[in-house]
Amino acid sequence: MAQKMWAGRTAGETDKLADDFNSSIHFDCRMYKQDIKGSMAHAAMLGAKGIITQAEAETLIAGLEEILADIESGALDINMDSEDIHMFVEEVLTQRLGDVGKKLHTARSRNDQVALDLRMHLRDEAETIIGYIKDVIKALLIIIKDNKTAILPGYTHLQRAQPITFAHHLLAYCFMLLRDIDRFTDMKKRMNVSPIGSCALAGTTYDTDRYFEAEQLGFDSICLNSIDGVSDRDFVVEFISCCSVLMMHLSRLSEEIILWSSWEFKFIELSDAYTTGSSIMPQKKNSDMAELIRGKTGRVYGDLMGILTTLKGLPLAYNKDMQEDKEGVFDAVDTVKMCLQVMAGMVATMKVNRQNMLRAAQEGFINATDLADYLVKKGMPFRTAYKISGTIVADCIARKLVLETYPLTDYKSHSDLIDEDIYNEISLETCVAKRISVGGTGFESANMQIEYLESKLD
Repeated sequence: MAQKMWAGRTAGETDKLADDFNSSIHFDCRMYKQDIKGSMAHAAMLGAKGIITQAEAETLIAGLEEILADIESGALDINMDSEDIHMFVEEVLTQRLGDVGKKLHTARSRNDQVALDLRMHLRDEAETIIGYIKDVIKALLIIIKDNKTAILPGYTHLQRAQPITFAHHLLAYCFMLLRDIDRFTDMKKRMNVSPIGSCALAGTTYDTDRYFEAEQLGFDSICLNSIDGVSDRDFVVEFISCCSVLMMHLSRLSEEIILWSSWEFKFIELSDAYTTGSSIMPQKKNSDMAELIRGKTGRVYGDLMGILTTLKGLPLAYNKDMQEDKEGVFDAVDTVKMCLQVMAGMVATMKVNRQNMLRAAQEGFINATDLADYLVKKGMPFRTAYKISGTIVADCIARKLVLETYPLTDYKSHSDLIDEDIYNEISLETCVAKRISVGGTGFESANMQIEYLESKLD
C-alpha cells in the first residue's frame, strides 16, 4: 500500500476495504488536466511571491508539464492505488523531483484544490455541452428550412387543434434549446470563481496572491470567504439542474419523435442508423435511441436529487460527504453529451412525410374555426356560425368527407352566406398564412424565427 500523504498523525494502516471505500481516484482521475494546470499556476504564484525560489517554481512547472505530456501520450498510466488524482500527481512529481516536488503543496489544501479542479473541469464541460446543443439546433434548422410549408395538426391535450407548419413546431424546440445555452452560460458566470488559497477552511499564514492564480487560470474573481470557498457546491447543483432542464427538453422532443414515427402517425421515418429491430417480429422498426434519451432523463434527475440530498445537512466547512459530488455530476455530463450527439444525428437523418401530415390535418377538421370566422365576417353572429360549423363537421364525418371536399350545394343548404370563396378561406395553407401575429405559425413568422436563431448561434 502506498505511503499516505497524511501519514504522521496515525501509525496504523488503513483497512484495505476502507481504503478502497475512501478512494476517489477511479472517478476523479478525469480531472488530471485541470489538476495539473491548477498546480502549475500555484507553483508560479509561490515563486512570484518568494514563498519558494523562482528556480524551484520553474522546476515544478516543468515537472508538471512533463507529467501532463506523459499521461496524454500514454507513457504514464494513472495509478489506481493512489487515493485521488491530486495525490497521484504529487506522488509522481515527488518521485521525479525529490524534495522540490514536496514544496508544491505549500499554502494550499486538498479541500481548495479539489474545489478548484471541479470548477475548472465543469467549466470546460459546459463549453462542450453548449457546442453540442448548437449542433442539435443546427440539425433542426436544416429540417425546418426544408419544411417551412409542410402543414400538420397542432395539438392540445393530444387532440388535433389548429393547423400549423412542421417548421413552426420544431422551432419551438429550438427556442427551448436556446434557453438551455443561456442557462449554461449564465451558470458559468457564478461557477467561474476561484477557491484556491482558501486552504483547508481558514486561509493561510503565507503571503499568497489569490488574484494572480485566479487570473492565470481564467477565473473572473475569487471566493471572498475561505469557508465558502471549500464548502460551496452550489455550482454542482446548478450545473446538474441545467442538465436536467436540458434533458427534459430532449425528452419531450424524443416523445414526439416516437409518436411521429409510429404507424399511427407516420409523420416521419427515422434512419435505420437510429433504430433497432425485434428479435421475433420482423416488421418492427423501434425508435430505441429516442426512447433511451427519454429514459435517461430520469437518470439525470436522480443525479440532481442525489447532490441536493447529500448537501442538505452538511455543517461547514469541508466534509468527506462532498466527495459524492463528482460521480453524480460526471454521470450527468456523460449522459447529456451522449444524448445530444445522438439527437443531432437522429434529427439530421430523419425523413419527413409531408403528405401524411397534411392528411392528418385535413381529417382533423382543424380548419373548423376558420369556417366559423368566414361566416362571422359575412355578418353572422359568432354563436350561430359556431353551431353551423359544428353541424357541417358532423355531416362530413358521417359521409367520410373533409371540409375541403364538402360540396358547395351542401354548404349553401346550411347558409346562403357561403359562396365559392369558402374553399380558399378554409384551405389549410390559407389558415396558416393568415396567422400573421408575431411568433405565430405564419410563413413570415417562421422566417423571422429562423433568422433570429441563426443570429444567436453566430
